[in-house]
This record gives sequence, structure tokens and C-alpha cells, in this order.
Amino acid sequence: MSDRLFGVAALFLAGLMTWGASVIEESFIQDPLGPKAFPWVIAAVLAITGIAMMLKPDDEPEWPARAKLLRIVWSVAVMVLYAELLPIVGFVITTAAAAAFLSWQLGGTVRQAAIGGALISGGIYLVFHLVLGLSLARGPLGF
Repeated sequence: MSDRLFGVAALFLAGLMTWGASVIEESFIQDPLGPKAFPWVIAAVLAITGIAMMLKPDDEPEWPARAKLLRIVWSVAVMVLYAELLPIVGFVITTAAAAAFLSWQLGGTVRQAAIGGALISGGIYLVFHLVLGLSLARGPLGF
């Protein structure tokens, strides 16, 4: 039963993503795919997996323990906070903080997570901004 409920939730979320992508305003100068393509692809994958879960659920799904559920809730909260702070604080700082937190949740020490977050953020910035020339959110420090 819980797989079917999760499938319905995934299908509902896919619908919200599709609607959210459809209201994105497009400028006349953009790449051929436009800003709607990526959310639509993710929504399609989410809808297909949601339908699959509803049609063929597991017999006895195993739910994680309370501690693991709490980690999942914290991780989702960090990703929502990341999306909200990205335009304000900038890509490098928010990505470093989010990557460090998620690395820590995956079992790293605080020091390892901080180093990992900084390296992940710097690496993504290097590839996306400097190599591919994509525009990333700038923070108060200018990067």
C-alpha cells in the first residue's frame, strides 16, 4: 500500500513540475531547448516511475528506521534551503554548504565533509562557469 501511495505522490509532484515548467517565461534569445526542457524531462521520468510503483508495488516494502527518515527529511530541507538561498548568497557558497551537509549525512566526518563540499563546489564552478561558459548565480562576493 505504501508503494502505491508513494507512486501517487510522485505522479502529483510530476504534475506540479510540469505546471511549474510551463509558466517559465522564455526570452527570444535562448538555447534551442529552452529552460522548460530539463524540468519536463525530470517530470516525465518521475511520472513513469510513479505509475510503475502504482501498478507493481512491492509485497512487503521495508521502511527505513526513524533515524534514517529524519536524515532524509533534513536532506530535503537542505535542498529546499539551497534553492531559496542560491540567488541571494550565490552558487559557490550555497553549493559548498549543501554539498558539505550532504557529505556529512553520508557518513563523512565534519572535516571531510567541509573539504568535500569546497572541492565539489569549486569543481562544478570550474566546469560549468569557466569551461562551459554557463552563467551561475553570483553572490555578494561576486562569484
